[in-house]
Amino acid sequence: MSPKPIYLDYNATTPLLPEVVEAMLPYLTTHFGNPSSAHIYGQEPKRAVAHARECVAELIGCDADEILFTSGGTEANNLAIHGVAEARVDRPCIVTTVIEHPATAQPCNALQACGRRIVLIGVDADGRADVESARREIGSDVALVTLMHSNNETGVLQPVNEFARLARAAGAFIHTDAAQSLGKVPVRVHELDVDLLSIAGHKLYAPKGIGALYVRRGTPLAPWTRGANQERGLRPGTENVASIVALGAACAAVARDLAEAAARMRSLRDRLEQRLAASIPGLALNGHRELRLPNTLNVRFPHCTGSAVLTAADTVAASTGSACHSGEVTAPAVILAMGVPQVEALGSVRLSLGRGTTQSDIDAAADALIAAWHCASGEA
Repeated sequence: MSPKPIYLDYNATTPLLPEVVEAMLPYLTTHFGNPSSAHIYGQEPKRAVAHARECVAELIGCDADEILFTSGGTEANNLAIHGVAEARVDRPCIVTTVIEHPATAQPCNALQACGRRIVLIGVDADGRADVESARREIGSDVALVTLMHSNNETGVLQPVNEFARLARAAGAFIHTDAAQSLGKVPVRVHELDVDLLSIAGHKLYAPKGIGALYVRRGTPLAPWTRGANQERGLRPGTENVASIVALGAACAAVARDLAEAAARMRSLRDRLEQRLAASIPGLALNGHRELRLPNTLNVRFPHCTGSAVLTAADTVAASTGSACHSGEVTAPAVILAMGVPQVEALGSVRLSLGRGTTQSDIDAAADALIAAWHCASGEA
């Protein structure tokens, strides 16, 4: 059996940390009770959920009662966007950006189909949302401003603080999807001055199917789903206790050495870029060189497509961000939004590192990608 390829797709999903697995296992077996139950079987699950809520809150710098557990980042985004829109029907407009993840873009599209006005803010050549355009568009009719904290493809950090100031001045609320940022860079809700913030567990070394939404106290939010009174009635349904515990454990784990882990990933990321650039003339970086996640390298390979490079480099597991419809490959939307021509954008590959990435992984991946580019491009 051939060895597994080197995993450089941590922005897609992360493996569970060993301590996360250890923390959740008792709640899949011994402590199986419903935390809403008054008897003894519900007491330990209830305590565990409360502790996990505190761990999540501590990571982002808020109070525990401002955290709602969801099934993931997508549900958190939908609850934030639909919840504010329904609560503030007096303000018909929502402002977002052209580079949002579908988990934000699609709820906005659905609201537009129902008569809401959606304003899309563009980005500059570095992939950062245009603050001046936002300044012109965020007015008294805006209910919500929503933009990602960092882009999932390029890793570029977005000007959330600047958008928050504009939203505050207009009396609007502001939401950020921080799914890609948590565990890689510090994310503190009061420093960002946001009202809502989305978390996805599986980007954070927790299981798939668990997430959270920070809701600043006093933010108007209508429930997106209806049911019983769990999560203050804003996200009803019996709690997924084992996964909630896992999310809390993951938040506690990444908080312990966030700066050290980020520095290590940044060093490895830069080593990978330097090795690729030294051997591939015309290799180009997608996105801002400094204002990006420390684990993310998105580059354009010249004279071939990114998918051709990854097909040839079968010992590397990474992503192109491209979409294929009826046999036609479309370049990543965020790269096109930055003004990169389609033919060049098709050469894009996202290489995202994680806590499990080693220097030997980076060196082997660089060798494989360089050889693959020579093969795919026909360059000697």
